[in-house]
Amino acid sequence: MRLGFKIIEMFEYTAESIKRLKGLEGVRKRPAMYIGDVGKKGFHHLAFEIIDNAIDEVLARYANYVKITIHKDGSISVEDNGRGIPVDIHPETNTPAIEVVFMELHAGGKFENSVYKISGGLHGVGASVVNALSEWTDVLVKRNNKTYKIKFSKGKKVEDLKVISDAKDTGTIVRFKPDPEIFTEYPKLEFDYEYLADRLREISFLVPQVRIELVDEITNKKQVFHSPEGLKDFIKYLDITRKHITPIFLTTFISNSSEFMEVEIALCYNDSYDEVIVSFVNTVNTKEGGTHVTGFKSSLTRSINDIGRKMNLIKKEPLQGDDVREGLTAIIHAKLSNPIFEGQTKIKLANDSVKSFIEKEFYERFSRWLEENPKIAQIIIEKALENQRARLAARKAREAVRRKNFIESDVLPGKLADCITKEKEISELFIVEGESAGGSAKQGRNREFQAILPLKGKILNVEKKGLDKALDNEELRSIISAIGCGIKDSCKPEESRYGKIIIMTDADIDGAHIRTLLLTLFYRYFYNLIEAGMLYIAQPPLYRIQKAKTIKYAYSDEELHKILKEFKDDNVIIQRYKGLGEMNPEQLWETTMNPETRILKRVTVEDAAQAERWLSVCMGLDVAPRKEFIEKYALSIKDLDI
Repeated sequence: MRLGFKIIEMFEYTAESIKRLKGLEGVRKRPAMYIGDVGKKGFHHLAFEIIDNAIDEVLARYANYVKITIHKDGSISVEDNGRGIPVDIHPETNTPAIEVVFMELHAGGKFENSVYKISGGLHGVGASVVNALSEWTDVLVKRNNKTYKIKFSKGKKVEDLKVISDAKDTGTIVRFKPDPEIFTEYPKLEFDYEYLADRLREISFLVPQVRIELVDEITNKKQVFHSPEGLKDFIKYLDITRKHITPIFLTTFISNSSEFMEVEIALCYNDSYDEVIVSFVNTVNTKEGGTHVTGFKSSLTRSINDIGRKMNLIKKEPLQGDDVREGLTAIIHAKLSNPIFEGQTKIKLANDSVKSFIEKEFYERFSRWLEENPKIAQIIIEKALENQRARLAARKAREAVRRKNFIESDVLPGKLADCITKEKEISELFIVEGESAGGSAKQGRNREFQAILPLKGKILNVEKKGLDKALDNEELRSIISAIGCGIKDSCKPEESRYGKIIIMTDADIDGAHIRTLLLTLFYRYFYNLIEAGMLYIAQPPLYRIQKAKTIKYAYSDEELHKILKEFKDDNVIIQRYKGLGEMNPEQLWETTMNPETRILKRVTVEDAAQAERWLSVCMGLDVAPRKEFIEKYALSIKDLDI
């Protein structure tokens, strides 16, 4: 019997097969390994690497000023008044130390605690990666009463270090232009002023001693970031639309152990139902929290329960974490000499010692503050008790949304047209605006893997209502029941009945409003689904263009004009879709639902602190900040995504 093996040519695998990338060639070969991607985020990551180096000088108490300038030639410069990068000869390489910093990975002062006790750029790859991925990099150093200059290009030195003038002070200026050969997914190749401003503002809150200036030579925009009250200013910034019901509590404590730990925590209670906890380690936003957040949460709950019992306000069932955190805005900034992160993204802290340190120190300080301010303590405890009552009243409603109940009883919403498959990975739930559009979607869908849940009118704005009121809303309950993965802290993406949840609304103002309401709901109640990358927005077309038997769809006015230019003559029929319900089932399938031809936008939360602020501004109770936002951005904004 002959076996059907396919014969392949064998190549010799020897030492010659191993390619050794010299210098920074590996960075240029695999840039995403070092900066995340080669799109807008990675492009700006280069600037943040150099900015972080300047801020490290501030944290080390050698600088207090940083200036970032966006230049007309597409480059950006970062200047600080720190010590200046060393220019003396490195004993191991026999070359100026500045060459080592910009030409070798894992070289710098970040690995020696005597140089930088704490640092945001922990891996020591920042400057060299910027050099590797830039068309050119110029560095000026003021040190030793002289100004030095050196130039690099694409990871290599192109001009030797030389003295160009005398200098009275010290500091460093790094100017570079990202290499267009690298950033192929960001054809704009321009630094975004607002994108940089958001991060610089955040840094100014975390490092109150620094004055940061941002200048855009292209638009002549200029801004100075300086927040002398630090985290207190940060709290006020986040809570711009919320009414504070307590003063801001701020505390800082430092460890006496050999491992350096300094933790600063600010918190305040407001009249909203939101829980906002933003955490950082060495100015890096730990979006997924970690041990510093866990320690804070447990000690906060324990201190409020203990003082509540002492004041005879808590008599039976103790308060839970959700009870004491509703209406809380808190910021945690841990400064550590040796932080340990889960994975390579540096967004979740793993140091166990930090958890126990915060549990002890924060508990003592916050408990003392509550004891010394009994009126404030009473306000906090009464709000938590109110939250507890709402939680207990909503317990049955929350139980009803658990996935196991869907198996045990028929509690799926009646208007849900479910799909046939039970394979979550391929199943999709379309949340559709309106009964008419829902009818078209039900007829046009692929029943095998696509489920349709039509909504009647605009859903509740959960930013303005508590959990108990929200669960009284029929449309909202239908969404919670259909997804079936629980809500808030109990939201478990792995228990969702669908792998994709797709928001499908009309391409008009009303549709945008409903989409924003739904995004608010998902941010507040299903945040874990967003983090898991399971929430999407469908992109229905604005126009149907037909010439003879040729039909095309345009998703924007620009695309419409492009298609009309292709058709050239006037014998063209243009249909403007006012809503999804105007499409017949076949058109809706082909343009918006067919996986082969549709366009979906995945919803992500790049910066939790900014998302919290703008969600509060756009959807909260206070009208004045929303009016200011609209006046500022109305002419420039195209899409408002969370």
